[in-house]
Amino acid sequence: MKKALRLVAEALNGKEKSFTTGSINRAIVLLSIPMILEMVMESLFAVADVFFVSRIGVDAIAVVGLTESVVTLAYAIAVGLSMAATAMVARRIGEQDPEKAATAAAQAILIALGIALPLGVVGLFFAGDILRLMGASEALVAGGVGYTRILLSTNLIIMLLFLLNGIFRGAGDAAIAMRSLWVANIINIILDPLFIFGIGPFPELGVQGAAVATAIGRGIGVAYQLSHLFGRSGAIRIRREHFRIVPQVISKLARVSSTGAGQFLIGSASWIVLMRIIAHFGSEAVAGYTIAIRLIIFTILPSWGLANAAATLVGQNLGANKPGRAEQSVWRTALINMLFLLCVSIIYALLAHPILGLFKPEPAVLEAGVLSLRIICTGYIFFAYGMVISQAFNGAGDTRTPTIINFFCFWIMEIPLSYFLAIQLGWGLAGVCWSIAASESALAAISIIVFRQGKWKSVVI
Repeated sequence: MKKALRLVAEALNGKEKSFTTGSINRAIVLLSIPMILEMVMESLFAVADVFFVSRIGVDAIAVVGLTESVVTLAYAIAVGLSMAATAMVARRIGEQDPEKAATAAAQAILIALGIALPLGVVGLFFAGDILRLMGASEALVAGGVGYTRILLSTNLIIMLLFLLNGIFRGAGDAAIAMRSLWVANIINIILDPLFIFGIGPFPELGVQGAAVATAIGRGIGVAYQLSHLFGRSGAIRIRREHFRIVPQVISKLARVSSTGAGQFLIGSASWIVLMRIIAHFGSEAVAGYTIAIRLIIFTILPSWGLANAAATLVGQNLGANKPGRAEQSVWRTALINMLFLLCVSIIYALLAHPILGLFKPEPAVLEAGVLSLRIICTGYIFFAYGMVISQAFNGAGDTRTPTIINFFCFWIMEIPLSYFLAIQLGWGLAGVCWSIAASESALAAISIIVFRQGKWKSVVI
């Protein structure tokens, strides 16, 4: 027990930077614990934000929803750049070349600046037009344009928060990535009610206050990241000379990040289409499905932590010219992930009714939620391998392969199958859920087959 506690403490301290030697199990624990805690806080932030905004009114929630759909573009770019930075930095760290790792990190920051600043100008001056384009009424625009303007004009903060965490993960410093997100989101959660409702000396800004809190909280998180990135300690330290433009590095980062962003957009868009199909069956089906999905997403956060750990292990070990160790790390991580999700699925299958009952839904909503939870979880047992192997490809710098697999499984298979089962065969909500389980199982199977071929081991970045 003491040994386990010491390992957890070491993971949270984040002292180890290279994972190309030693126990693979130990490396997985040291990387995955801070990554899991990082995503738990991100999930808590999303719940808290909606909680406070919902106290203002329906229009406020609508403004947040419409703005978030536009900000998805910035998220996609940030996620893609983060994947590319993680892969390239991890490879250079594995090669024991921290100077080139710092150069790659600096070039990624330059790309983020080049994209985010023009987007920020557009958001600053055309926020109202963007809301109208999304279908907002004039009353909605008048009440919510401030929120949209602040969030879009400060998209650089969001982009840097994701990107810099990707750099730290690639360097094996997952604890810094965790702490920066905790700092950003704790401050945001504290400031949310203060700025929204005007508590104490703070001005009452309504829904606009939520955007102010987000910008301040995440801005402080980015400042915390930069203080470590430009500091005098750590596996990677950036200096002024690293910002000299290196076209070859920028070209590689752009190539890897473009398909990485595509992965995010493909997945996000497919969920929107599925929601549109579910809407055919009434608000009870939509509500039950939504609750079930939120539960599933929350409980698979540890899985994404494990998957991100696999990406770092692959990148560093390929850089150290140890492809065998990289592959072994992936299979070991995937097995742990599968065992975890198997336990989650059994719990949901047996206790779906009492768990969903905690939300006190109407009977029809409860039944829809139980149905969704039980069916979708059958696919997550297999998807445990799919998510780890997808991130392993990304960690190797091969973002193209999982993008193609995602497109096939989500757009060519899942969406048509969902429509066929739910609408044509009349299975309703169950048809959509079975299509999700089937497509995720197919994604896992295809990922395993392609991964075994080993082409990812020879990707040059």
